[in-house]
Amino acid sequence: MLETLYQYFQFPFVRYALIVGTLIALCSSLLGVTLVLKRFSFIGDGLSHVAFGAMAIAGVLRITNDMLFVMPVTVACAILLLRTGKRARIKGDAAVAMISVGALAVGYLLLNLFSTSTNLSGDVCATLLGSTSILTLTRAEVWLCAGLSVAVVALFVVFYNRIFAVTFDEDFARAVGSKVEAYNLLIAVVVAVIIVLAMNLVGSLLISALIIFPALSAMRVFKSFRGVTVCSAVLSVGCAVAGMLISIVGGTPVGSTIVAVDIVMFFVFAGVERLRR
Repeated sequence: MLETLYQYFQFPFVRYALIVGTLIALCSSLLGVTLVLKRFSFIGDGLSHVAFGAMAIAGVLRITNDMLFVMPVTVACAILLLRTGKRARIKGDAAVAMISVGALAVGYLLLNLFSTSTNLSGDVCATLLGSTSILTLTRAEVWLCAGLSVAVVALFVVFYNRIFAVTFDEDFARAVGSKVEAYNLLIAVVVAVIIVLAMNLVGSLLISALIIFPALSAMRVFKSFRGVTVCSAVLSVGCAVAGMLISIVGGTPVGSTIVAVDIVMFFVFAGVERLRR
């Protein structure tokens, strides 16, 4: 097995995949804790479907670099959900569910009506459940993902205290003068960026697992916000690397393998919690 991995590491695309996968897992885990505590975990699933719909439109329009189209659309949808969530007649999870299902249906319909592929079902399945696209990244795409990931981590570190306050008690944060709406907007935009980046790693249907499972696992053992965040980050990166290595050696789907490792670690941490009790 070690010899096989050594041989694979001689190829640049394998090294690129590990670098990008590690960075995406790190970013996902940081905001995952906040989303779980704010009971807004489902937004990741909704925005991933929006990204799928935007990707379908980009394919129909024959846009070469679809990220330039998918990223703004997903960010705009995240802002729309945040701005209208409290004032609209359709609130919260209902709005997310409507946008999620609608974007998924429209995207698949457009791909069928304006198909440019001889294997539409395979392409759609690969986009939804993850494919080998993480193993076909170019150097430019690696630098783009690295730059966006560094920006996400930097924003989280700089605004850590504000995000902490908004996560636990919005009313108190607003009472002491914090700009709660601005920080919620920041969280929504960063989550949208992470969603678009993670589609190459695990597919649009599995992104929520990448965001939620490390946070839920860490909460089984740690009780402080900082402890949960650090543990979630370490666990997410470890599961992503392990999942990619298993996928390379075993020839299994990358996204599904990473999520399976996350699930196993969740039960391990749940067992640790039970033993501590």
